[in-house]
Amino acid sequence: MRGYGQTPPDPKWPDGARVAVQFVLNYEEGGENCVLHGDAASEAFLSDIPGAAQWQGQRHWNMESIYEYGARAGFWRLHRLFTRSNIPLTIYGVATALARSPEQVQAMKDAGWEIASHGLKWVEHKDMPEEEERAAIAEAIRLHTEVVGERPRGWYTGRCSENTVRLVAEEGGFAYVSDTYDDDLPYWLEVGDRDQLIIPYTLEANDMRFATAPGWTDGEDFYNYLKNAFDMLYEEGRTDTPKMMSVGLHCRLVGRPGKIAAIKKFIEHIRKHDGVWCPRRIEIAEHWANTHPPHRFSRPSRMDKSDFVAKFGGIFEHSPWIAERAFDLELGPAHDCAAGVHNALCRMFRSASEEERLGVLTAHPDLAGKLAAAGRLTAESTNEQASAGLDHLTDEERETFTRLNTEYVDKHGFPFIIAVRDHDKASIMEAFHRRIDNDRATEFDEACRQVERIAQFRLKDLLP
Repeated sequence: MRGYGQTPPDPKWPDGARVAVQFVLNYEEGGENCVLHGDAASEAFLSDIPGAAQWQGQRHWNMESIYEYGARAGFWRLHRLFTRSNIPLTIYGVATALARSPEQVQAMKDAGWEIASHGLKWVEHKDMPEEEERAAIAEAIRLHTEVVGERPRGWYTGRCSENTVRLVAEEGGFAYVSDTYDDDLPYWLEVGDRDQLIIPYTLEANDMRFATAPGWTDGEDFYNYLKNAFDMLYEEGRTDTPKMMSVGLHCRLVGRPGKIAAIKKFIEHIRKHDGVWCPRRIEIAEHWANTHPPHRFSRPSRMDKSDFVAKFGGIFEHSPWIAERAFDLELGPAHDCAAGVHNALCRMFRSASEEERLGVLTAHPDLAGKLAAAGRLTAESTNEQASAGLDHLTDEERETFTRLNTEYVDKHGFPFIIAVRDHDKASIMEAFHRRIDNDRATEFDEACRQVERIAQFRLKDLLP
């Protein structure tokens, strides 16, 4: 749920491109459910048949002929458009579909298009046992390699299971996996010892919405959506950070004359702009791996309890119990950052009893007090006080701080606490004079807020 957060990386696309527009053509015709293929029923997914349902044990002639249109006519219409436009495609090729389409495969290869794997068959995987899916992935690679002449380097199942991404990553031979829809940029996913590049795909800038609801009613709807998405990303690439736009196509859908006009018009639109890169997906993968290689760090969500407490037990001064309790929260990848751990620790601090929170306050040293003079502060407190110049005080300044500390503790029952990295000596002194006259309840709340602020700074020193 975190991703790149507020600071996505600059992809540094070739030639300073503002946006990468990547076209995918899903080649599924011949890989769909069909009793001729040994399946139990006909296909019912992504066609122009309203409310289509599987026919158990029967051929569905209408469905078969719609899929066949994609291979017989739609593919070639798209082939002409993209080769004449000199824009290379990435093919998501279902292995059994490719095996039944030798002429189309040759045309893909002659055009220099990337042929990534779209699985063994165009079927649902959600209920497929893990070992069966692992075997299907292996067979898809074997058959793809046999038909195409080289193994696929990219993977997209589409109708995947909860295990798909992990199983494909564990196979170990893919430059990228695209079974996610969660970002505008590629990212690295840690799967065991492997760093797997993920290039997110799209279900919205996708002609499949001609066959789903809510969806496109005609080509103009599709074109307008693509244009608006591109224009926004192009503007972001100028003012913020360049991004990536995926466009998903299907031979039997956008390959129809009334629909392909949207893609033709969209290509004409992006051609009017400088700084647009239209690569194959594998080129994005290679560029990202070279420009932004994976970087591992010790992730809080993957630590055991002892390591978590050892790392973060001192964030709240001498109060490891806060980290111990935070560990038992639902910690996930969103907590693998300073803001994430800070939120978890603060939740436990805020939900603690007043007596426990008072213990945290009293664990803090006096500012520029005896512990500092004796060199007995924690390393964190030493650095923090030094950052505000509290390690270089005149005798008069030290005497003033000592007097104020004593008066403050006598009145409130805990030391004066302030996040010194937000201040200098003068503003700390001003806050001391201003806050010492607060009532205890007001000052207790303010001290707790300052403790949380100190923790925030300390975590930023440790985590991204």
